[in-house]
Amino acid sequence: MIRKSIALAALVLAAPAALAQEAPATPATSAGVNAPVNFSTTEDLDNILLLDLSNGERVAIRLMPEWAPNHVERVKTLARQGFYDGVIFHRVIDGFMAQTGDPTGTGQGGSQLPDLAAEFNPQPHLRGTLSMARAASEDSANSQFFIVFYPRFSLDNRYTVFGRVIANMAAVDAIQRGEPPENPTRIMQASIASENAPVPAAPSPDRSLDISADELNAPITN
Repeated sequence: MIRKSIALAALVLAAPAALAQEAPATPATSAGVNAPVNFSTTEDLDNILLLDLSNGERVAIRLMPEWAPNHVERVKTLARQGFYDGVIFHRVIDGFMAQTGDPTGTGQGGSQLPDLAAEFNPQPHLRGTLSMARAASEDSANSQFFIVFYPRFSLDNRYTVFGRVIANMAAVDAIQRGEPPENPTRIMQASIASENAPVPAAPSPDRSLDISADELNAPITN
């Protein structure tokens, strides 16, 4: 399925009053959609997504099936298939969010699985929120997701929130900025914590950049 990149920038630039007027009514709440986040990294491992990044860090994300069961199941399925391995963060806006999940790296790609119906819920887009990207249609989410750097409440009830970073948000903060970044951060491996996947080996350094001892000792010239 081909997916367009989400129009988040337009929402951020829109007037807050207009956003409030246009936002759909908050759906009826229940114990499920208001379930609190479990920040333990040793409990309910079947619902912890681990992202091993090319910056050498591992990020733990609590998936919340109580909030959006179909979105959680989709990301778990794709992670188990290795779909996200090697995928870049193709749209990273400082002070806003980091978006990934497109194997083409263009913001136009997705998986071969069918699109998902929206599962909007009362959860706000706080720092560390995991939310699903989509195209113009509310029911067009597929594989792309984003992690919020700072609160963006203008996105509430417009994008499906389905998790929260519970460990190493500093590694998310270190993701390279750009649309796309010049030297993008990659997901080296996405896995579910209960599977005990080892941390992948760090990428090999670019040997073309190695400097010999002779070059170090060479005289400086203008």
